[in-house]
Amino acid sequence: MISQLNVRQLAEEKEESLSPNAIKSKQSRGRLRYEKPCPIRTAFQRDRDRIIHTKAFRRLKHKTQVFIAPQGDHYVTRLTHTLEVTQIARTIARALNLNEDLTEAIALGHDLGHTPFGHVGEEVLNELYHPGFKHNEQSLRIVDLLENDGQGLNLTWEVRDGIVNHSKSRVSMLADWGKVGTLEGEVCRIADIVAYINHDIGDAIRAGIITESDLPAPAATVLGHSHRERINTLVGDIIEQSWLVRDNSLVSPAITMSPAVLEATNALRQFLFDRVYNLQSAQEEARRAREIVRRLYNYFKEHADKLPAEYSLHSDEVERRVVDYVAGMTDLYASRLAEELALTTK
Repeated sequence: MISQLNVRQLAEEKEESLSPNAIKSKQSRGRLRYEKPCPIRTAFQRDRDRIIHTKAFRRLKHKTQVFIAPQGDHYVTRLTHTLEVTQIARTIARALNLNEDLTEAIALGHDLGHTPFGHVGEEVLNELYHPGFKHNEQSLRIVDLLENDGQGLNLTWEVRDGIVNHSKSRVSMLADWGKVGTLEGEVCRIADIVAYINHDIGDAIRAGIITESDLPAPAATVLGHSHRERINTLVGDIIEQSWLVRDNSLVSPAITMSPAVLEATNALRQFLFDRVYNLQSAQEEARRAREIVRRLYNYFKEHADKLPAEYSLHSDEVERRVVDYVAGMTDLYASRLAEELALTTK
């Protein structure tokens, strides 16, 4: 009979067959606080499980991806987006012989800090809170401090690094992105874009904002004319190009794309900003969402005694506690609470 201790040891031994560029569990830089190793799971497997069982992960099912309060059951939510990113990232990591468990943990945790109403809510909190607000930094704050009854999850350095460094600006893909500490983290960052470009196209078509024929013809020619074709092209190209870079001893390992696919992807991304994201941010639902977040923030800033007690554990600053509370709300809870507090306008 295999003892529990041997289960983890066997898993760690299997990791020795991974790429020299992969991060092995035994090589982790460790946790914020020492913990005795789990007898069954590797450090990264343990992190993955902790993230899945958080309340913050559960709440993602009622948080907006792009479309606020859509009339339909098949629109992407922050949770389904996270699952798609995880699937794509694991496929790439497996093909490149990287650490799937680390990749999965980062992908599952990368968007825990997203606000209600998607980037609309993020923009409002960034405007109101004087130090600024970024969802990737809030994701790290959740796993470090806010979850587990204020004890945090005590994740490994590698997972925390991948979570806080996954975010991208509107600059072109792969340009001035900054550095993630592991290739597994780089995989999650690029998988995030592969996922959202494709499911946001699908949602926009579902909403009647665009049609498949509206997509830039040169980009569609390179990437494909359907959701399945585009993802297959992107994932296959990332794997092929990353292998080429990795196998060239004169070049540092990197997760990358070919010039043609990169150009086509940037064209699709810009198309989405022009034809979908900017349009959605100007809709009445987005205006109402901004007002809800703004009024909730101002209300709790003036009535700090109404904040749940657990939000006082890690900050004496009222605004920081308000941000933690409001950012954690789902769309449904934020809307309902604003109505109960008579903060909404007809």
